Amino acid sequence: MATALITGATAGIGNAFARRLAAEGHGLVLVARDAVRLGDVGKGLRDRHRVDVEALAADLGNPRELERVAERLRDGDRPVEILVNNAGFGVNAPFLSGDPAQEERMLDVMVRAVLVLTRAAAPGMVARRRGVIVTVSSVAGFLPGGTYSAAKAWATAFTASLAGELAATGVTATALCPGFVRTEFHRRAGMDMSYLPDWAWLDADRLVADCMADVRRGRAVSVPSLRYKMAVALLRHTPLRFSKVLAMRRAARRNPSVVIK
Repeated sequence: MATALITGATAGIGNAFARRLAAEGHGLVLVARDAVRLGDVGKGLRDRHRVDVEALAADLGNPRELERVAERLRDGDRPVEILVNNAGFGVNAPFLSGDPAQEERMLDVMVRAVLVLTRAAAPGMVARRRGVIVTVSSVAGFLPGGTYSAAKAWATAFTASLAGELAATGVTATALCPGFVRTEFHRRAGMDMSYLPDWAWLDADRLVADCMADVRRGRAVSVPSLRYKMAVALLRHTPLRFSKVLAMRRAARRNPSVVIK
C-alpha cells in the first residue's frame, strides 16, 4: 500500500485522515508539533492497524523544520504517494488589534507550508505517475473573514489550479472545504461556538470519507454535506458589496463600537 504524509495529524481532521488511511492499510508519516502526543497517536495507530508509522515532529511555521518535512517528501527511496496538507489554526482577534506575529505565522503554516510541501511532493508523484494531494481548506475561504479566510481562499485557488496542471499525469489535487467540524479547533483558539445549532456541525470521520470519495472522482474541490454545498454555491455568486456588509457585521460582533452603515 501507499505511504501517506499528514500534517497536523494528532487531532481533528488530520487525525481522522490518519485513522482512515491506516485502516485501509497505508503506511503513515505523521507530522505535528507535539512530539509526545505524536508518539502516542502513532503507537495507537500502529498497534491497532499493524501499519508502518513514522512520527516526524516539526513546527511548519519554522523554515528549518518545514524543510525537514519537505526533504522527507523528496526521498525517492521512501516515496510518499498521498500528501494531506492539514495543519492550521485560528486566531480569535480582530486584525487591527491582534498580534501581527500570529497573523504572519498563520500565513506561514497555511500558505507557505502548503506551497513548499506540495512542491516537494508533486514532482516525484508525477515521475511515478501516481499520487494524491489533499489540502484542507474551508468554506471560510468563500467568506470575508480576515487572514484565516484569505489563507483558505488561497489554498482552494492554489489547489484547483494545481489540479489542472496535473491533469493526465496520474496525480490528483483536491481542496477539502468543510464548514464547522466537531474538533478541538475552536476551543484551542478560544472561540465560543455555543450559539451554533447542532445541524451546522460536521463529523470529521464522515467528511474525510466524503473527501476521499471526491478524490477518487477526480474532483478539484470537495465540499462535504448538501447544506455546505448549497452555502458555497450561494457565496460564489454573492456580490462584492454584500461581502463587505458581511465583513462589517463580523467586525461588529467582535467590537460593539463598530458602526454598520
